[in-house]
Amino acid sequence: MYAIIETGGKQIKVEQGQEIYIEKLDASADEVVTFDKVLFVGGNDVKIGAPFVEGATVTAKVVKNGKAKKIVVFKYKAKKNYHKKQGHRQPYTKVVVESISL
Repeated sequence: MYAIIETGGKQIKVEQGQEIYIEKLDASADEVVTFDKVLFVGGNDVKIGAPFVEGATVTAKVVKNGKAKKIVVFKYKAKKNYHKKQGHRQPYTKVVVESISL
């Protein structure tokens, strides 16, 4: 069975036992989080939400919070002696999906 959930403004397809990286949540490691915004549940019987499937939840356990690899943003204007270098590391939360329930 799999489900499509909405978290952090994104839609993510999840299956039981899968490790996923999502936008940072206010939860510490080993804490259990529940996602109520389930858009779709697939498997033997398919349920499609309008916009969400009523009563469906996805339970996951937080593995860790961290930051992604640094990206470099470099702005440059030719012949104007203008350049700006900036770095950014996006925070994330790594979770393991424990169960999908209807």
